[in-house]
Amino acid sequence: MIERDRPGLSIVRQCALLSLNRSGVYHRPAPESPLNLSLMRLIDEQFLETPYYGARQMARHLRRLGHEVGRKRIGRLMGRMGLASIYQKPRTSVPHPQHPTYPYLLKGLVIDRPNQVWCSDITYIPMRKGFLYLTAIMDWATRKILAWRLSNTLDADFCIQALEEALARHGTPEIFNTDQGSQYTSPRFTEVLKDRNIKISMDGRGRWMDNVFIERLWRSMKYECVYLHAFETGSELRAGLTTWIGHYNARRPHSALAGRTPDEAYHQTGPTFLPGLTPAGTSTGSYDKVAA
Repeated sequence: MIERDRPGLSIVRQCALLSLNRSGVYHRPAPESPLNLSLMRLIDEQFLETPYYGARQMARHLRRLGHEVGRKRIGRLMGRMGLASIYQKPRTSVPHPQHPTYPYLLKGLVIDRPNQVWCSDITYIPMRKGFLYLTAIMDWATRKILAWRLSNTLDADFCIQALEEALARHGTPEIFNTDQGSQYTSPRFTEVLKDRNIKISMDGRGRWMDNVFIERLWRSMKYECVYLHAFETGSELRAGLTTWIGHYNARRPHSALAGRTPDEAYHQTGPTFLPGLTPAGTSTGSYDKVAA
């Protein structure tokens, strides 16, 4: 909003009119050091294995690997990554204080058809010299990735863009499930859903199992794509994710989908679809909360 070369209106006056602090106009945040980036990569890998680790336990883990780090430093890095331990405790994953939250609607619900329930989440993606954030929207019953976006900030904009793309390309779900992060509780995000009469469902605080399928997606994506390729730039990362997601949707069969790919399950083609069948032979058609 600030125009540095605007004639007749100085930067000081523009900041005053916009109620902005002038120092914020000139501030350029310093990038994380190579050491911090390597620590963030290790934190990300360990968090996939132990999402209940807070800053204290994560610092202990890194010290066992030979890194002399303190809890406060690790806490800052985890905050920068958007990570928070997910075990049940008072006021875990506190949403924006002015944003309303919504009840969890999937307990005991039989989910057995495309576009019945969509879900979304955000994850941290490390690169060789930096990092980005990724959001994806998935169809719950078929595991198909409907849309995704990368961003260098945790603002709500890239989540809204992914949602609008998914709605434009794939129609309207009955229920949309997310966590209670401020991006998803933002009125700008929820209004998009309300305008289309989509029911809004949100996980309980610290309940990673409430959105378990997209958590499994992050694990597969990182081990099969992100960690195998030290992407240098955002464009390289985008190209790599485009290839992996295309393979995941179109060519990778799931035992939970009776050997179908997500595309086949979503479009009701290919091998016989047996809703609710998982690799262990247990039903996913009815999904309840379990203790994390």
